[in-house]
Amino acid sequence: MIVDVIGAGLAGCEAAWYLANNGIKVNLYEQKGIKMSPAHKSENFAELVCSNSLKASRLGSAAGLLKAEMELLGSLTVWVAKQTAVPAGGALAVDRDKFSQLITDKIKTHKNITVKTDIVEQIPRRGAHCASAPAINNNYTIIATGPLTDGKLAESIQEICGDNLSFYDAAAPIVTRESIDMNKAFYGARYNRGEPDYINCPMDKEEYERFYNELIKGETADLHEFDVYEGCMPIEVMAKRGVDTIRYGPLKPVGLRDPKTGHRPWAVVQLRTENNANKLYNLVGFQTNLKFGEQKRIFSLIPALNNAEFVRYGVMHRNTFINSPKFLHPTFATRNDPKLFFAGQITGVEGYMESAMSGIIAAMNVYRTIKNKEPFIPPQTTMCGALCKYISDESVTKFQPMGANFGILPPLSVQIRNKQERYQALGERGIKDMMQVITNSE
Repeated sequence: MIVDVIGAGLAGCEAAWYLANNGIKVNLYEQKGIKMSPAHKSENFAELVCSNSLKASRLGSAAGLLKAEMELLGSLTVWVAKQTAVPAGGALAVDRDKFSQLITDKIKTHKNITVKTDIVEQIPRRGAHCASAPAINNNYTIIATGPLTDGKLAESIQEICGDNLSFYDAAAPIVTRESIDMNKAFYGARYNRGEPDYINCPMDKEEYERFYNELIKGETADLHEFDVYEGCMPIEVMAKRGVDTIRYGPLKPVGLRDPKTGHRPWAVVQLRTENNANKLYNLVGFQTNLKFGEQKRIFSLIPALNNAEFVRYGVMHRNTFINSPKFLHPTFATRNDPKLFFAGQITGVEGYMESAMSGIIAAMNVYRTIKNKEPFIPPQTTMCGALCKYISDESVTKFQPMGANFGILPPLSVQIRNKQERYQALGERGIKDMMQVITNSE
C-alpha cells in the first residue's frame, strides 16, 4: 500500500512522517524545484512564510495546549521546533531556516518516503469518474497544498467540491460570547422580523464619532503580491468615503430599538453567531485590512466590546480553502470518497501548528482505514478535537478559517471566574482526555 501526499508544507510533512513511521510507503509530491508560489522563497519543506513564532508554550494557552497534544501524537514539527528554538519569552519561536532544513532532512532520509518533484494538476477521481478524469493512481491521497493552491489543481478540487471553494479570505473579527458586555448590548432582529438572533452593540453619536475617527486613521497591514480581496471592501476603506457611509451600511441602526433607552441608536454593530453553541460571534460587515493590534484597539471602542476577547482578527488576503463543513468528516476524509483526505490550511484550520495538526489527524485516519481500525477523532475537550469538530460542523453556514482558541472548547463542568485559572484547567482537561483517547485507541 502506498499513500500519496500532495504538498510538503507543515501538514504534508506531518502526514508523510506519521505514515512512514507506521510502516506505510509514502509518495510525497512537491512542486518546489519546478515552480515556486509567490509566498515561498526556499526550496526546503515546511517553510514558514510569515512569522517565525509558533505562539505560546504554556499549557494555559490555546496554542500551548495544541502543541502539547500534538507532542502526544508524535508530531515532527513540534519536536523540530524545540531543536531549533530561539529566545522568545513565553513563546516557541524558531530559526526558520534551521527549522525547515531539519524537517527536509528528516523527510528526505526516511526509508518509507519517496519525494517526487512534480506539479500535480489533477487529484484522483475514482469509480465512475475515472474515465473522464484519470487519477494519479488508486492510492489513498492526502491533499495538503496550502492556502495558495491555484491553477489546474484548484480547478480539479473545485470539480469535486463544487461551489465549496473560496479563493480569498475576507473574514471579519470573531469575539467570544462571554466577553461581550451585555449590559451595553441587546438581542434583536430588524423590525422584530424573525428570531432575535443578532447581538446588537449600539453607539450614540459621540461614541460613534470617536470610533469613526480612529477607524479612518487606523494603520493597515502591507499587502503582498499574492494578496487579493476583489469584490469585498474593507470597513476602513468604506468609512473613508464619508462619516455616514458605514452608518448607512453595515452599522445602520434602522429597524432596531435599544430596550434600555427606548430609542433607535445612532449606529449599531451587529454580531452574528458562528455555530450552534453560540460561543463565538463575528462582527458583521467588518472585513478589514487593519493590523491586528489596531483592530483590538479600535474595535474595543465599541462600548459592548470594551473588554472583548478576539479569537480571530479580520483578514483580507489570498487564501484558497474549501467549505469543509459540507465536504469533510472530522477525520479530514471527504464525505464522498473514503480514500481522499485533505489537510492543512486548505481545510480552514488557520495557523502553522493548526495546519500541522490536521496533517497528523488525516494521516492517522488514513492508517487506521488501511488497517480496518476505528477512526481516530479526538474528543472535543481537546484543542485538536475542537478544531476537527469546527471544520466538519454541518451547522456552520458561513464557514471561515479558525485557529486554536479556547472559545471553541466546551465549558468546564465547574465555573472558574479567574481567566488564567480557567484556561489552565481547560488545558489540563485537554491533555488528560487526549492521553485517555490515545490509550483507548491503541
